[in-house]
Amino acid sequence: MSHPVTACVLIIGNEILSGRTKDVNLNHLAVTLGGWGVRITEARVIPDIEEVIVNAVNETRQQFDYVFTTGGIGPTHDDITAQCIATAFGVQLVQSEAIAERIRQRPAPDDVMANRLLMARVPEGAELIDNPTGGPQGFAIENVYVMAGIPMVMQAMLSSLDGKLKTGPIVKSRSIRAFLGESQIAGPLGAIQNQHPDLDIGSYPFYRDDRYGTVLVVRGTEDADIEKAAGAIMDAVVARGETPEDLGSNA
Repeated sequence: MSHPVTACVLIIGNEILSGRTKDVNLNHLAVTLGGWGVRITEARVIPDIEEVIVNAVNETRQQFDYVFTTGGIGPTHDDITAQCIATAFGVQLVQSEAIAERIRQRPAPDDVMANRLLMARVPEGAELIDNPTGGPQGFAIENVYVMAGIPMVMQAMLSSLDGKLKTGPIVKSRSIRAFLGESQIAGPLGAIQNQHPDLDIGSYPFYRDDRYGTVLVVRGTEDADIEKAAGAIMDAVVARGETPEDLGSNA
């Protein structure tokens, strides 16, 4: 069996931590990368502080196959991600002529252009991540991929990486809905989890039609194991006097 390929996401920005901006990038990254066979196993939201960014990058790039960052590559004083990545790798920050050429295609007064060209700075030796929206590209250095914080732009950049990353087994899931409280199913669910240590079994409560219920989700890479555990869960629901609703499978 091939080994899982893991990733960490660093969401950079004071605006996320303050609640000023709502992050939607993590969800898109998790769904897209998961579909490619790259598992996000950790995510952090960190401020626009150089020491914090540098330390987070250096720590996570040693622990995970990939690190993806979003945010902080714009033209303003608090867009310090590129410089922080350069510092983390111990290299100079240089101007990418490819990015600069793209930026210059949009005429602007000299002072505005000078600010825009700040977005052309990348760590020396970095490779560019294409930006199909036509704006400045992101960049990658070793296993760290640096992308924009604007969701539309980040999603476009990520799409350009399809087929370019090493991947592992794809995690699939099977969901079962039951009108049982978590406490009613907790015992058998724990036993089923112990019997299937390679699977991830979770319970997610809901309230509908004046009744409490739980969606029980089995995640794994082997179809046969998932089906066996799902069958055991449905049997446990029936044993509690309820009818399970099979919500089907998702890759």
